[in-house]
Amino acid sequence: MISELSIFLAQAPAQSTGSSLSSMLVPMMCIGVIFYFLIIRPQNKRQKDLLNLVSNLKTGDSVVTTGGIHGIISNVKEGNTLLLKVADNVKIEIDKSAIASVDKRTETAAAA
Repeated sequence: MISELSIFLAQAPAQSTGSSLSSMLVPMMCIGVIFYFLIIRPQNKRQKDLLNLVSNLKTGDSVVTTGGIHGIISNVKEGNTLLLKVADNVKIEIDKSAIASVDKRTETAAAA
């Protein structure tokens, strides 16, 4: 049985590694380009927008944290923290990196 298998393998035509490598390289490059434009590039853009949003926070902005807490910024401290007013006489100190979004309605109402 083993001798028959070795004879069969010995008679199999040898494949050229150069053509198989180039035929695999082109599809892999296409998959890499698709991943870049569909996954990596949009994620980098979202991350840059969030970093810009967090760096431009000011007192009076209405924000939502990553934990789902809605509040108004009462004080932006030096460093990485700020005070968030959640209710009357209730303020919590959070990291700036915990801000998920800024409520645009409050910004437009304050400007008007």
